[in-house]
Amino acid sequence: MVLSGCTQSAWSWVPGVYRIDIQQGNAVTDVMVSQLQPGMTKRQVAYVMGTPLIQDAFHKDRWDYIYTMAVGGEEREGRRITLYFDKDLLAGVDGDFRPSDEPVIVTAPHSSVVVPPRELDHSLWGYLRRSFEKN
Repeated sequence: MVLSGCTQSAWSWVPGVYRIDIQQGNAVTDVMVSQLQPGMTKRQVAYVMGTPLIQDAFHKDRWDYIYTMAVGGEEREGRRITLYFDKDLLAGVDGDFRPSDEPVIVTAPHSSVVVPPRELDHSLWGYLRRSFEKN
């Protein structure tokens, strides 16, 4: 009976009590949203946004990203974004996030790498043969 009064709401008035930040869901930023483009495949969207928090079995062409944050025991704040697909291509976006004004850095689709030729005879037998030929 004495311990039943030890809930968080019973002690919320005590100054100096540390309350942790509680973060839940997908951490989505405005920069991530600004990288979305109509016609992107589901795989490309998952690369940019991450795995959605909710994939409804009844609406396979809808992905929901939900993010909530409660800082230090204060009231919980939440944001959400819903992505709609048509034939596995991004067709629409709805929610609280807006594209960022920051420029998105786009890297080249491919780059060239020069690989030097190598000696293919790296077997134990080849190593022993070369060491005996030197002597």
